[in-house]
Amino acid sequence: MKTRRQFLHHGLHASLLLGMPPYLLGAKKSAQYRTALIGCGWWGMNILREAIAAGRSQVVGLCDVYQRPLEASLDEVQQLTGSSPRLYRDYEEMLEKEKPEVVIVATPDHWHALPCIKAMELGAHVFVEKPTSHTIGESQAMLQVARATGRTVQVGLHRRIGPHHVSGMAFLRSGKLGRIGLVKMFVTSSGTGPEEPTPHTKEPRGMDWDRWCGPAPWRPYCRRLTPGGWRNFLDYANGTLGDWGVHWIDQMLWWSPEPYPKTVFSTGGRPILGPPVSDPDRGSTTDAPDTQMVTFGFESFTAIWEHRKYAGNPQENHRIGAYFYGTEGIFHMGWRDGWTFYPRKASESTVHQEPSFDHVEDGHNLTLLWQDFIDAIDQARPPVADIAPAHRSSLLPMLGMISHRLGRSLNWDGQTESILGDSEAKSLMRRAYRQPWTYPSLQSKTSSNQPSP
Repeated sequence: MKTRRQFLHHGLHASLLLGMPPYLLGAKKSAQYRTALIGCGWWGMNILREAIAAGRSQVVGLCDVYQRPLEASLDEVQQLTGSSPRLYRDYEEMLEKEKPEVVIVATPDHWHALPCIKAMELGAHVFVEKPTSHTIGESQAMLQVARATGRTVQVGLHRRIGPHHVSGMAFLRSGKLGRIGLVKMFVTSSGTGPEEPTPHTKEPRGMDWDRWCGPAPWRPYCRRLTPGGWRNFLDYANGTLGDWGVHWIDQMLWWSPEPYPKTVFSTGGRPILGPPVSDPDRGSTTDAPDTQMVTFGFESFTAIWEHRKYAGNPQENHRIGAYFYGTEGIFHMGWRDGWTFYPRKASESTVHQEPSFDHVEDGHNLTLLWQDFIDAIDQARPPVADIAPAHRSSLLPMLGMISHRLGRSLNWDGQTESILGDSEAKSLMRRAYRQPWTYPSLQSKTSSNQPSP
């Protein structure tokens, strides 16, 4: 793997050959970007540590609605940098006062769109966690503002840059699988039985629960929601499909000869966890499906997502990832098990590559993804997990959840990004925001929403 110095030298040489202005690469090589973090939990701090370690960030602001992680993040930043960024509960106040050049958004999904849009409008580049947003209209607005402002937006799809994912994609594109007719993406995990409601309680001291709910529906606090349980409450996220599915759907679209499907159909439910509960006396359970399948109909192949939150069978070869089924064999793109090609012909040997991570304990490549983000800003180029492909990857889980909610298939026009012939389904591409927040608006349709090459 190239060192940073080798990478930059190669990039500068290429830019001169292409006639690009040298200042695009040279002007900010030692710049310290004023950096702010919105969402100071576990994953937000993972990202901020990478920003600090890369040596290009001056942390000027930390924002969270909960005092405990806010103060913990301040302590860590002080230890790592010797500086004391200001603390905020209101991201708008922080953005306007601190004027950061780089903003990290690591909030729950329902809080992605508004901070990202505000940051870009004030001139900041944005690193936002996956998926891009909670609803389709939010993601469309984020993409449109990114293109209108010219800001660099990296989405946290770190498998786009992980070494074994990159080499696996090269293998997929080599043609060694022959013609690929089916892609199956999946995750399984263990579970035991019906979910019991968690009692409603007063929010933890120092947490602004009303602001945590923000533009999404308000509901009584229960400890199952935080710090990470919100992923399985559909008011705030899109369940396993939106959390895990977006990674593997992104891998599928990274390979795909087509940028979007024509049809989407989902089925599933909660046969193991049981019906969702939200009761003033009994408390709340999650409400996302424990079992779900989504079929994405492309013109030249079919893609399937499948998850179950039980029966994580250790006898199965792989419990996470994506199978690509071709006429010459089967390819598995995995996570902690690397990638493997199982050839059709018995005379040929299995091909395998072990995984490679920046951080083995968490199984991610944030170091590489953050460095690419900074390089993309320096070089005025799209990052590897640019907002445009990440937007398309994020839309498919949202479409799957709309189909699941309505119990019927959707016809999707990827050129106009619209559900065809179903006004009820189309209305679910957006949702009403709770006051005083306002749902982001879209300008008249432009080419900014069209797939990039």
